[in-house]
Amino acid sequence: MSEDFPKYILDHYKRPRNYGEMKDADVTVKDSNRLCGDYVEIYLKFDGNKISAISFKGQGCMISQASASMLTEFVKGKEVEEVLKLTKHDVTKMLGLELGPVRMKCAMLPLVALRKAIESYLNKKG
Repeated sequence: MSEDFPKYILDHYKRPRNYGEMKDADVTVKDSNRLCGDYVEIYLKFDGNKISAISFKGQGCMISQASASMLTEFVKGKEVEEVLKLTKHDVTKMLGLELGPVRMKCAMLPLVALRKAIESYLNKKG
């Protein structure tokens, strides 16, 4: 199966960036794909309106976990408004893959969790 994916996807899956629990996170959100059992937990710290730190924990297929790893690298230091504008197209561009509907749900899981985490933080902040 790993032969079907580019080496950089396999690398992010085997050696995920920003992996692990963040004890002093401003917000933590866990989300899952009920169809396949993949899950991702996103940890965020903010500095004003910027994401100053992000990490994740998760379990699942190569696409969901590589997507989470790549997404954490992509959004660190970015403005919240910019991150909330990310789309399905941005995720597929980041991954460099054409994905069918089932795999797209795997790829989008980290972004969906990230959005929920940001919204939770903004709601707490008032």
